[in-house]
Amino acid sequence: MNEALTVVIPVFNEEGNIFRIKDSLQQYMAESSLTVLVLFVNDGSKDGSLSLIEQVCMEDARFGFLSFSQNKGLSAAIKAGFDHCESEFVGYIDADLQTSPLDFCTFEKYISTYQLVTGERQHRQDGFGKRLSSNFANWFRNSFLHDGMNDTGCPLKIFQRKFALQLPYFNGVHRFFPALTQIYGGQVKVLPVQHFPRQAGESKFNAFNRIVQPFLDTLVVHRLKKRAIQYKVATFKKPQLPSA
Repeated sequence: MNEALTVVIPVFNEEGNIFRIKDSLQQYMAESSLTVLVLFVNDGSKDGSLSLIEQVCMEDARFGFLSFSQNKGLSAAIKAGFDHCESEFVGYIDADLQTSPLDFCTFEKYISTYQLVTGERQHRQDGFGKRLSSNFANWFRNSFLHDGMNDTGCPLKIFQRKFALQLPYFNGVHRFFPALTQIYGGQVKVLPVQHFPRQAGESKFNAFNRIVQPFLDTLVVHRLKKRAIQYKVATFKKPQLPSA
């Protein structure tokens, strides 16, 4: 059996994109060298997203879902997806499909070597205001954390799942996955990915959660980096139980 990857898809009011997601993921499944599964995480949607997700999962057993009783945010949805996967590798992609799961194909040869493989969006198709705030947030974060990332918020990532489960989680953690991977001793591989205009639904981000909250979170992660415990073992003799 091939190595397995579960793609987690957080969903909040994305009914216009659910069938597009299914078609895109099925195309990726056909081209992938991995055994690919999909886990929708319905983050308390108030539109028809959940019923459409249920329909997709009935039509294709490779798709599954879990559903929150109320909206908890993107980071919570990602963590819940990671917690409920059983595959060796776990990735995620936003439900807006501004990135393509087909770009995961270029990630696959690196996922056994790197704890995190992440995309860097090329030729961003967002409005000027969103690009400006994103660029400022990336500059500010990199000034403190020195993670070397130009696009830490790219919603196209694959983790080694055991490593991902060791990371600390908090609201907004998705912006700091590369930095946290480095802090916790992992390696990050960055690859260029495509970027597309949003075709359906509305962005869930505003000036507060794109600038103010990331500013505060950066200070938290900066302190975590400064206080992270690191050591190298020179000698170790494992204690053993006495023989019967």
